[in-house]
Amino acid sequence: MPPRKSSKRALSALDELTSVPPDSPLPPSQVIGRIAQAQGKNLFTCSLPSGESILAELAPIFRGTAWLRRGGYVLIDTTTFDARDNKIGGQVINVVRNEREWRKMDYWPAEFASKDLGPGDSEEEEEEEESTVGKLPPNSDDEEQIT
Repeated sequence: MPPRKSSKRALSALDELTSVPPDSPLPPSQVIGRIAQAQGKNLFTCSLPSGESILAELAPIFRGTAWLRRGGYVLIDTTTFDARDNKIGGQVINVVRNEREWRKMDYWPAEFASKDLGPGDSEEEEEEEESTVGKLPPNSDDEEQIT
């Protein structure tokens, strides 16, 4: 059976929506959050820049087409479920795919700033220099010849 053309159109529309960050400034009801945990069917626990956790539902346009994973970033609208009395605190209205472009925007929270380490600043490099893995133990004859 040939693939449906409507699914291709939906994927291309989704690609256009998620690849470009929205214009600044963001409305006060929208906030960028980091996905902390998947809670079930289209529900995710997200941590906000303020340190608060919120339960967010995935918008219908992304269901079945966008894959979200822990540590990824999303744009959450917090006023979507104000009229309903439930635990859901917002709706995921956009998925951050091109993180580099989103980080350039002035509304990107400083709490989610990348923690890039420069060359030589990594703790792993220091541990590798001190490691003796694969080396022979020092021989007592070698120490006597040096002194």
